[in-house]
Amino acid sequence: MANETFDLVVIGTGPGGYVAAIRAAQLGMKVAVVEKRATFGGTCLNVGCIPSKALLQSTHLFEQAGHDLGVHGIVLGPPKLDFAQLMKRKSEVVEATTKGVAFLFRKNKITSFQGTGRIEKAGSVVVLGDDGAVKDTLAARNILIASGSEVVPLPGVAVDEKKIVSSTGALELAEVPKHLVVVGAGIIGLELGSVWRRLGSEVTVVEFLDRITPGVDDEITRQFQRSLTKQGVKFKLSSKVTKAETTDSGVTLTVEPAKGGTAETLQADIVLVSIGRRPLVEGLGLDKVGVKLTAHGRIAVDGQFQTSVPGIYAIGDVIDGPMLAHKASEDGVACVETIAGQKGHVDWNLVPSVIYTQPEVAWVGKTEEQLKAAGVAYKAGKYPFTADPRSRANGATEGFVKVLADKATDEVLGVHIIGAEAGTMIAEAVMAMEFSASAEDIGRVCHAHPTVNEATKEAALAAWDKPIHL
Repeated sequence: MANETFDLVVIGTGPGGYVAAIRAAQLGMKVAVVEKRATFGGTCLNVGCIPSKALLQSTHLFEQAGHDLGVHGIVLGPPKLDFAQLMKRKSEVVEATTKGVAFLFRKNKITSFQGTGRIEKAGSVVVLGDDGAVKDTLAARNILIASGSEVVPLPGVAVDEKKIVSSTGALELAEVPKHLVVVGAGIIGLELGSVWRRLGSEVTVVEFLDRITPGVDDEITRQFQRSLTKQGVKFKLSSKVTKAETTDSGVTLTVEPAKGGTAETLQADIVLVSIGRRPLVEGLGLDKVGVKLTAHGRIAVDGQFQTSVPGIYAIGDVIDGPMLAHKASEDGVACVETIAGQKGHVDWNLVPSVIYTQPEVAWVGKTEEQLKAAGVAYKAGKYPFTADPRSRANGATEGFVKVLADKATDEVLGVHIIGAEAGTMIAEAVMAMEFSASAEDIGRVCHAHPTVNEATKEAALAAWDKPIHL
């Protein structure tokens, strides 16, 4: 049993928890973390962001080798897939990343406990083993809940991580499926669908709504769906899966129109259920200590990330705001800085989102639909990558940048990008909007030539007045 008292005990070491722990240690706190996995990093580093991006990169290169290099004068025969090596590299990337977090914990003298954390009372966390027995009891001046989220189950479709898989199982398939059905046309489903489509799978996406990627700007969504369709992804929109039966050869899905109608069946080798995530709050002891939840099942916190119980804080996926790794990290920093007596704040309206397919999709701020619904008068400036010299040189001219600015003040209200490097480009827009930049501000900033970021400059000029190169 631990006899020492910690300034901060963090439950969970995902991007929210481990960043918060490190920042707290930097600020002079005595910190402990509790992690139920054998390795640090949470869902993101172990079975989420990092392994999926490793597979996205490898499969993108595989597809380029097979289709896109001839125009550059590079002539290759059909590429041969070494599936074992592809998966081995993914695992190596994950291992290196999680070991990096372990190193940072040692460097910052953070004490770690392996097991499931449960709050017994304000100021006390117990660490449970796999058998449910108490391994350690930790005294804490402050407790930070960073337990993350879990996959939302789909009624009638039981995940076995073999033939019917969650995102976790989709990263560990033993072979390339002939037909992959993805249930849910959100970010995770489309990214993982892209991975296996590039390797030769027939991919069908079933979505309850009449569109893909809910919450994304409509114009971007339409372009994105056209692009994925050209790549071979098939879509069944306004449809719902009501039943799944596993057989020796695969899975039989029953699919019905979302508004009712005649059912049909789909045969698949593998089914990926990807309809969203929900906060992971079960087993934390919240009822026992009186921590209140919101109507949507997330932990209620104030502006300083403190729960209804003094000394207990929460960040990341378990509280309101986007369920994104980088948002959780910013929450963690702001929370512990506030605990330390500093000023911490995160503007959830300016958290960027990225879909790491090809083309990538990235956005920050308001969509056109949101601005219209709010009655905000705005200007839209658009610039296609076909007009950007560096994009032409790269052979990646699909997509565009769109800048939305207030019609009266010219302040930038939203930036939306679909293109090869959208995820990197969006950082400029976030920085500009953090400082309340106008479209003219972005348009007048000198951008290096030739770079793809010149498209952002031109889109901003288009929103303010007129672009130069269009």
